[in-house]
Amino acid sequence: MERLNLKHKLGDKWISTLASIWIQCTSGSLYTFSIYSPILKSTQRYDQSTLDTVSVFKDIGANCGVLSGLLYTFATPSNRRNAYFGGPCLVLAAGAIQCFMGYFLIWASVVGLIPRPSVVGMCFFVLLAAHAQTFFNTANVVTAVRNFPDYSGTAVGIMKGFVGLSGAILIQFYETIFHNKPTSYLLILALLPTINPLLFMWFVRIYDTKEQEEKKLLNAISCVALLLAAYLMAVIIVDHLFSFQLLVRIATFVVLLLLLSSPLCIVPSLRAREKDSSVIHQSLISEGQRFDQEMEVHDTRDSLEEDNLNLLQAMASVYFWILFFAMACGMGSGLATVNNLGQIGESLGYSNFETNTLVSLWSIWNFLGRFGAGYVSDHFLYVKGWARPLFMVLTLSSMSVGHAVIASGMPGALYAGSILVGVCYGSQWSLMPTIASEIFGVKHMGTIFNAITIASPVGSYIFSVRVVGFIYDKEAWGSGCSGTHCFMLSFLTMASATLLGSLAALALFCHTKNFYNQVILRRLLHSLRE
Repeated sequence: MERLNLKHKLGDKWISTLASIWIQCTSGSLYTFSIYSPILKSTQRYDQSTLDTVSVFKDIGANCGVLSGLLYTFATPSNRRNAYFGGPCLVLAAGAIQCFMGYFLIWASVVGLIPRPSVVGMCFFVLLAAHAQTFFNTANVVTAVRNFPDYSGTAVGIMKGFVGLSGAILIQFYETIFHNKPTSYLLILALLPTINPLLFMWFVRIYDTKEQEEKKLLNAISCVALLLAAYLMAVIIVDHLFSFQLLVRIATFVVLLLLLSSPLCIVPSLRAREKDSSVIHQSLISEGQRFDQEMEVHDTRDSLEEDNLNLLQAMASVYFWILFFAMACGMGSGLATVNNLGQIGESLGYSNFETNTLVSLWSIWNFLGRFGAGYVSDHFLYVKGWARPLFMVLTLSSMSVGHAVIASGMPGALYAGSILVGVCYGSQWSLMPTIASEIFGVKHMGTIFNAITIASPVGSYIFSVRVVGFIYDKEAWGSGCSGTHCFMLSFLTMASATLLGSLAALALFCHTKNFYNQVILRRLLHSLRE
C-alpha cells in the first residue's frame, strides 16, 4: 500500500510539472509585441518615443512581480499550500484575470470599441496585461524549485524555456487562424493565455516526494523541449522560404499540438523506472562520502534557516545589488532589442514577414538560452564544482558581442546578432532566479527574484526610451530613417553596458566562489544521500 501511495504521489508531482509547462506555453505574449506594435502605433497616432514608452510599461508590468511573490508566500504556508483555492492555484487565477482585462482593453482601444485612451491609459492597459505574466511565472517557477530542489537549475530552465518558446507558439497560432490580422491577434491574447491557466491551474501543486529518477525524467522533458524548439525553428525557416498555404499551416500546427502533449507519456514511464534505482542511489552516496572527507567547511551558512532570507534582509546584501545591476544591463538591453526588431528591420529594408520571422526566431534563441543556461550550469556545478555566476559572466560578455554585431549593419548582421543577444538574454532568466534561491534561500524566493527582476524594466526604459527611441527620432526628424545609422550608436551603447554588466557578474563570481564550493555542493550531495 505504501508503494502504491508513493507511485500516486510521484505521478501527481509530474502532472503538476506538465500542467505548469502547458501554462508557460501561452504566457510569453510580451515577446510578440513587435507583431501588434505597428497597428498600435498607427491607430493611436504615436511617434517612436511614445511607442517605446508604452513598451516600457509593458516591461514594467512583466517584470515587477513582487506582488505575485508575496501572494505566493501568503497562499502556500505548510498547512494549506495545496488547497484547491489557495497555493499556486490562487496565484495563477489572479494572473488570468489581469491578462484578460489588460489585453481586452487594448483590443477594444485599437478597434474603436472604446474611445481612444490617453497615453497614460494605454500604458496602464499594457502594464496590466503584462503584469499577469509575473503571476504565471512565479507560480510555476517557484513550485518547480520546491518540487525539484536538487535540480533547481534544470527545473527553472525548463519553466523559463517554455516561456521563451511561447512567443513562437502564439505566433504560429496567429499565423494559422488569423494570418496578418494583428487586431485579431490582440483578441487572441485576451482569451488564450487566460483560458489555458484556468484549465490547468488545479493541477499545479507542491509535493515533498523525492526519488532517484528525477534527473532522467527532467532530461526526458528537456529532450521534448529541444525537439519542440527544433520543430518550430524548421517551420519558421521553411515558411519564410516557401510561404505555407492554409492547409499546410493547419497541418504544422496540429503537429505542434501533438508535440506539446507528448510529455504525457513520461508520467506512465515514471512508475516503470523505479526498479534498479538503488544502484544509482548508492553511487551518489559514495560520491557524497568522498566529498565530505575531502572538504572542510569554514562557512556556517549551511542550515536552511540561515539561508532563508526575506526581501529586506536580501536587499541589505551587496549580492542583491550586484545581481540587480547586472540584470539591468543584460535584461534591459535585451528587451530594448526585441521591442525594436520591427523598426530595425524596417530601417534596414526587411519586409513585414521577415520581421515577423525575426521575432519568432527570437523566441527560439530565448528558449535555448533559458533552457541551456539552467541545464549546463547544473551540470558543471555537479561535475566540476563551477559556481553558477560564472555562466552569467560568460553570457553577458557574449551579449555585448551580439549588440556590436547588430550595430555593424553588415548583411545578415541582424540575424546573427539577434541569435547571440536572444540566447544570452534568455540565459539570464534561468541563471538569476536559481542564483537568488541558492544565495538567499527558497522560502522567500518568489519575492526576492521578482524584486531583482525590476532591474529589467529599469534597464529597458533607459535603453528603449533614452537611448534607442531618442536617437532614432533624432535621426528620423523631418523624414523617415533608413540605413545603419538609425540604430548603430544605440547598439554600441548597449554593447558597452552589457560588458560592464559582465564585470559586475565577475565580481559576484569572485565573492561567491567559496560559498558555492563549501555550502551549495555539500547541501546538494547531502540532499541526494537522503
